[in-house]
Amino acid sequence: MHRPAMRPWRFVVWFGTISLLADFVYEGARSITGPLLASLGASALVVGVVTGAGEAAALILRLVSGPLADRTGRFWGWTIAGYALTVVSVPVLGLTGVLWAACSLVVAERVGKAVRSPAKDTLLSYATAATGRGRGFAVHQAMDQVGALIGPLTVAGVLAQTGGDYAPALGVLALPGVAVLALLVRLRHHVPQPAVYESAATEATAGTGTGSGRLPAAFWRYAAFTAVTTSGFATYGVLSFHLVTHGLLATAWVPVLYAGAMAMDALAALATGWAYDRIGPRVLAVLPLLAASVPVLAFGGSLAVAVIGSLVWGAAMGIQESTLQATVADLVPPGRRATAYGVFAGVIGAATLAGGALVGGLYGYSVPVLVVVVVAIQAAALVLLSGTRAHRG
Repeated sequence: MHRPAMRPWRFVVWFGTISLLADFVYEGARSITGPLLASLGASALVVGVVTGAGEAAALILRLVSGPLADRTGRFWGWTIAGYALTVVSVPVLGLTGVLWAACSLVVAERVGKAVRSPAKDTLLSYATAATGRGRGFAVHQAMDQVGALIGPLTVAGVLAQTGGDYAPALGVLALPGVAVLALLVRLRHHVPQPAVYESAATEATAGTGTGSGRLPAAFWRYAAFTAVTTSGFATYGVLSFHLVTHGLLATAWVPVLYAGAMAMDALAALATGWAYDRIGPRVLAVLPLLAASVPVLAFGGSLAVAVIGSLVWGAAMGIQESTLQATVADLVPPGRRATAYGVFAGVIGAATLAGGALVGGLYGYSVPVLVVVVVAIQAAALVLLSGTRAHRG
């Protein structure tokens, strides 16, 4: 294979910039999806169904897009198509005045994420073979979170200036959207075959689209660990519900606390990413420990302790979204990696749904019981993690 036109770290940073701009677009839109649909006549039920369907599509459809990306080997094509669907759907959302069309665009934006994610993660995994899996995915995640902060703040600023007009608030997001596509095309031109970053031990199977055979047993053990720890993880929706209904925090401050949690997300991703490259999957033992401490802290009667719990939740999210993904690349050969990422997303989606129902239901029944159950689940996750061994080059 020929030598790539840019060094692997530069590739990771470029991809991180693309993700930053993309998060600018879709997190900006997602921050006002509820009020926007309500302004078009949607009930709370409709908003819940539409946003829930979008999140389900973003995860479950990867079970299809992942294997297809492996079979075709067209990782760039799937990545660009998915980003294009997202960055086009968002500005158009601000122009529609019909509820059914707006609902369709909300779901379409999430479908775009499903289309691109397995292929994108596979492309990124090639470069992280040279930079270090943990560090590469961590830097990408940290840059991603910068966009997740800027987008909602930009939309809020435009809404404040225009008296709550959604069209310009979403229309301004077309600018970073154009930049996403331009940078993707340029990056593809410079590095058409990122598989060259992969170590010589994996040879040319990466990115050829000829991957075959079953996913390794180690991957399934790891997926089981992920499913268990995620099924015992509280959602920010439940955390913020507790803070507001118990009078601990005014509603206007909930997004501010969320921003703080996202900052912790980035820091935790960087810290565990660096540690992963030194000690491997053992660093993931911190995830069940953090997840177990969230309900202990966040569902108390003290604002200060509850805030700490929310920040711990953000740190756990950072590990979930970076170091968990990095480990998949070390467990699965390149020719089956997009399939693995698709399956892994499906596992996380199902576990997230189960965890949301479990934590939400137990919260309404008894917080002490909730704490005991979550701690027991995370203890089981630690046992499963002990059997995970990543093969790293």
